[in-house]
Amino acid sequence: MEIRKYCHGEESQLMDIFVSSIRKNAKSFYSEIQLESWAPDNMNSEKWKEKIQRINPYVIVDKDMILGYADLQDNGYIDHFFIRGGYSGRGIGKLLMSHIIEEAKRKKILELTSDVSLAAQAFFEKFGFNIVKRKSVQIRGIELENALMSKKMTEECI
Repeated sequence: MEIRKYCHGEESQLMDIFVSSIRKNAKSFYSEIQLESWAPDNMNSEKWKEKIQRINPYVIVDKDMILGYADLQDNGYIDHFFIRGGYSGRGIGKLLMSHIIEEAKRKKILELTSDVSLAAQAFFEKFGFNIVKRKSVQIRGIELENALMSKKMTEECI
């Protein structure tokens, strides 16, 4: 598997990963209506493309297939972290998160933060993230629970 920056033109593949990740990997944590509001069939592809270009994520690729993606903003915020639906539990997320943490060290980022779904909180905790605040968010008029999580990057990590 290879981790690299995403390339322009891969936005629709990342949208497929986003939708499949939510609908398959998070389905035991949220209701069907919550999943549909979070990852609707009719997502605006232009707004999506702008979002992906703005967050400029890393992708993890195996045999020309993108299996997941995640970003790391300069302020330490991880906006997206998604693994293709049906591919969780195969070590893909572990490789991707390890890469994000190494990048944070390289950039001398002191703290990582992310708004993490119920489905991903245990995964983030394995990497030293702690829940700062449990939250309720509205997506397309539907309420979903998540949590702001953070990881302090200690001096020995930097």
